[in-house]
Amino acid sequence: MTQKENRLEAEQGLSEKDVSDYLACHPDFFLTHKALLEVMTVPHNTGKAVSLVERQTSLLRERNLQLTTHLSDLIDIARHNDGQFEKTKRMVLALLDAATLDDVAVAIEESLCRDFYGDATSLILFSEKPINVNNLRILPRETAGVVESLIRTNLPTCGQLQLIENRFLFGEEAVKIQSAAVVPLVKGEAVGLLAIGSYDPYYFQSSQGTLFLSYVGEVMSRVTSRILHEEQV
Repeated sequence: MTQKENRLEAEQGLSEKDVSDYLACHPDFFLTHKALLEVMTVPHNTGKAVSLVERQTSLLRERNLQLTTHLSDLIDIARHNDGQFEKTKRMVLALLDAATLDDVAVAIEESLCRDFYGDATSLILFSEKPINVNNLRILPRETAGVVESLIRTNLPTCGQLQLIENRFLFGEEAVKIQSAAVVPLVKGEAVGLLAIGSYDPYYFQSSQGTLFLSYVGEVMSRVTSRILHEEQV
């Protein structure tokens, strides 16, 4: 026994013999403490041959570690999704309360910049008739040619945009925007575009999921289409 082991025994008041004697008196100890078996190493003397028991035990430990890690990842994802749901719910309720297009623009900017950490937002709606609004842009549909590819997808686009697209969407802030998410607003036809910009080139990436963005787009399409129709009557 090493000096360090002797010192530990003296400090803890427990020796290897104490443990051995205890286990001898309680042969069923590991039946009620099975978790210890998962972390214990019990050599199985087979000479130079590889013990099948040891190999199976090692594989089971590795598998247990993988499952534990996977479970931890699932819990993290569930927490993230729960947070996304609460933020989305707040934004949808704000949109449902909107009576004007300015109300819609304010609700979007506050939600996306505060809750979802976007650095800039842009809401562009298409209409042939001029409408007096302060916090968004109303344009004829034919003027949106530079972002036509973003509109025709009918699906959210994430990643780094071309400079000409950034300029159309974000105006003076275009040079700061390094990545963006663009959501087409569609209600039978193209209603407009919602764009969220970030100064971080990796904040929005083409590989990320767009379920949240699609849901926001569907809600916004209905709300803005209704208000646009009311404003034009």
